[in-house]
Amino acid sequence: MSIERERLIEALNGDLAREYQAIIAYVVYSQVLKGAAYMSIADELQVHAGEELQHALKISKHIDYLGGTPTLAPMPVTPPVDAEQILRADLENERETIAHYRQRVRQCEALGEYAIAEDIREILRDEQEHLIDLATALGIDVPEIPEPDAAPAAARRR
Repeated sequence: MSIERERLIEALNGDLAREYQAIIAYVVYSQVLKGAAYMSIADELQVHAGEELQHALKISKHIDYLGGTPTLAPMPVTPPVDAEQILRADLENERETIAHYRQRVRQCEALGEYAIAEDIREILRDEQEHLIDLATALGIDVPEIPEPDAAPAAARRR
C-alpha cells in the first residue's frame, strides 16, 4: 500500500470520527434543546443525525475499499450547557468538517479516486446545509470555512 493511500485512509478515519461526533451531538442536542424558540432547530438536528449516519456509512465503505479499517472512536463531543452554546459547538464542528472534506476531495482526485471524491462532494452539500441551518438558528451570517492545512500568514512568510 502506498504512503499516499495510507494517508488518505488515516484522513478518512479522522473524517469518520467527526461523523460519529456529529451523530452523538445531534442525537443528544436535539433532545436537550428546550423552549419554543428552539423547537424547529431541535427537529432539524434529528434530521441532521440521520444524515450524519449515512455519511459515516459511506466513509466507512471507502476506508474498507482502500484496505483500511474504519475507526471506532468518535471525536470528543462538547457537553450541552445551554442552547446557544450547543448550536455554536455544532456550527464550529460543521465548519471544521467542511474544511476537511474540501481537502479530502483534492486528495482523492490527486490519487485518482474520483468515485470517493464524488461521494465526498455529496456529503459536502449536506454539511453546508447543516452549517446554514445552524447559522440561521443563531441569527448570524454563515461563517467562512478555514483551510485546515493553511498556516497563518506570519508562519508562511518565515
